[in-house]
Amino acid sequence: MIIPKYAELEIERRFIVPNDACPDLAGRAFKLITDRYISDSRLRLRAMVPSDGGPAEFKFCKKYESTSALATPIVNIYLDANEHEILSRLPGKQLRKRRYRIDHAAKVFALDVFLDELDGLLICEVEAETVTAIRELQLPSWAAIEVTKDAFFTGGNLCQMSAAELNERLSRI
Repeated sequence: MIIPKYAELEIERRFIVPNDACPDLAGRAFKLITDRYISDSRLRLRAMVPSDGGPAEFKFCKKYESTSALATPIVNIYLDANEHEILSRLPGKQLRKRRYRIDHAAKVFALDVFLDELDGLLICEVEAETVTAIRELQLPSWAAIEVTKDAFFTGGNLCQMSAAELNERLSRI
């Protein structure tokens, strides 16, 4: 795989978490993430606001096409609030979620609780340094259904889904 200039390789797996298997999130810190997927591109604008009142973070991301479902070249540019505001005027679709960090077997799993149209969808993801390490991970019991290779469950696709479309797809899993 050719990694474009300035890009890093993001190696991750993603899983659907059934609502009845979700770990207890009461009282846990989270980041409210608002993603804007820019129309007709592979670009994403992100705002992350910590639940503890800490400063917001903003970034502009490009995920390149990849031949691997596990490894994707990615570039992030960190922005200030004004730059984020300017770029938020670009046409695109928005997705909001709360992201919780959960430690399991010496790894950090990001558990995303989707909001708005996708309310009720829970997806966790975990990263590793190598493809071998990501394949050999010890998974928590609540990481039930792997969707790493399913493009339906990528942010760029989910931002276009209605609740009915999501529920129809989930009913087939």
